[in-house]
Amino acid sequence: MKYVDMHCDTLYKMLQKKKQGEGCSLAENDGHIDLVKLKKGNALLQNFAMFVEWKKCDNPKDEVLRMVDLFYAEMEKNRDTILPVRTYEEILRNERNGKMSALLTIEEGAACLGDLDNLELFYDLGVRMMTLTWNYPNEIGFPNLPKTDSEPPVDHRTPDTEHGLTPFGIELVERMEELGMIVDVSHLSDAGFYDVLRATKKPFVASHSNARAVSPWVRNLTDDMLRSLADRGGVAGLNFCADFLTEVEAGTYNPGTMEAVVTHARHMIKVGGTECLGIGSDFDGIDTNEGIPDYTYMPKLEEAFNRAGFREAECDKIFRDNVLRVYREIL
Repeated sequence: MKYVDMHCDTLYKMLQKKKQGEGCSLAENDGHIDLVKLKKGNALLQNFAMFVEWKKCDNPKDEVLRMVDLFYAEMEKNRDTILPVRTYEEILRNERNGKMSALLTIEEGAACLGDLDNLELFYDLGVRMMTLTWNYPNEIGFPNLPKTDSEPPVDHRTPDTEHGLTPFGIELVERMEELGMIVDVSHLSDAGFYDVLRATKKPFVASHSNARAVSPWVRNLTDDMLRSLADRGGVAGLNFCADFLTEVEAGTYNPGTMEAVVTHARHMIKVGGTECLGIGSDFDGIDTNEGIPDYTYMPKLEEAFNRAGFREAECDKIFRDNVLRVYREIL
């Protein structure tokens, strides 16, 4: 099988190395994802997120534009192996021609600077999915796990059920639907999730979020969210972050396992059905999960699903077809 992954932070990691004067190459690097690993892991489509920690940069829009330039430079250098895509049909064409596909996304809607013209600029540059918030409130809405410098750390079990999308945020997600850009609610507050549900008509995604009933981190989705996402035709991407998969005692090392990913998958399918689940690894944005240390382990993860009793048709949907269905409808 060939695999589809809705989220990685490889571009951000590469940009940071470039800023430090270090070499950075998508062809081969020491991270979770490069072209050698993608090819060995049978990748069909990789989403490349342009992550911005906007409170630590001068201008989040400019930071995204730097990653846009980096993305297209790497695509050009490696065009014999991988090509950028903006439509579902391009994904299929690349597969027929024996090439992998790369979809450009944004993780942190603050890059729009509260201006729909910037959203449309990003669309024109090839961005086809946007995570509305990261861990800071922005012009669009509020996150579930706000990042602060306070001690002790913010409670990761208590969701924000009060603060959701702003009026601009509602306007933005409506415009995203009109353009054909996928709305991504990972990181968004609980209140924001339901605001998106009310403000949209098409499927949306939680590109890298697991099940809160299995592990109580607020970055994960409640059962009601999973049902609502499934009813809309959307998809949640299994996140390989060990702490989101399994809660451990504070200060205890959490190595991560394939089995924990399978446990979340089983619950999410039980709640939302086989159509609601995909992969959103969060590679290069998380500490290494020892059970799935890089992209080359994707076939081994599928084998773990097979051992756990998942049928071939279910694995096809989880690892590929469910996400492609959403892309076919929206892109």
